[in-house]
Amino acid sequence: MSKRTSEDLSNATEILNPNNLEGGDDEEEVFEGSESDSAADGTPVIGGDDFMHTDDFRRLFVGFVMVDTLVAMRWLDKKWHKVVEKKLTEVGDYACYDASNPVVVDIPEGITSIGDWSFTYCYSLKDISFPKSLTSIGEGSFYECSSLEEVDLLHTNVKELGREAFRYCTNLREMKIPDSLQTLGRSVFYCCSKLVPSTIDVENDSEASDDEDVTSEVVAYLRSMQ
Repeated sequence: MSKRTSEDLSNATEILNPNNLEGGDDEEEVFEGSESDSAADGTPVIGGDDFMHTDDFRRLFVGFVMVDTLVAMRWLDKKWHKVVEKKLTEVGDYACYDASNPVVVDIPEGITSIGDWSFTYCYSLKDISFPKSLTSIGEGSFYECSSLEEVDLLHTNVKELGREAFRYCTNLREMKIPDSLQTLGRSVFYCCSKLVPSTIDVENDSEASDDEDVTSEVVAYLRSMQ
């Protein structure tokens, strides 16, 4: 019989009954991680290599994965809701400045303002739709959008068109404006000869206090054409 030290006993996961062994007087010791790391009834001993190949281990592993996945999904869900809940209300300044790709733009409902120079030099822009929620269009927003032909603001709540908002939109031929429109900045339709006839002063670059007169004349003309 071999002698066991206290260290051997502390490391042993399970010791088989020597009476069940064939041949030899020495007892076979089974340590964690050995090939025979199982109990007498065939149940794997937790921690052994063989346990990794059992259904119990697979169920346990899948369980952990599912829990981790659910935790991750809930975390992402919270992050997503924070993004969604932070609703955008404006198109920022210079948002699409000098962008060559936009041809059709659909501004979603909820946007209340279009920032300054947001679509300036978008030469390919041909069609743009505006939401009912829109209340203002900033300075130079559509400056030199030379492919733009029609602008329909009739269903919006726009109160102000900023200075030079549609300047050099040389192919702009139709502009529908809402009753809510109150203010036009200077030179909003400068060089828009297909939209406003040359007999109407659309530039008004002076600092004189006659902006209201110019606004009234241009607005009156546009409304007469609707």
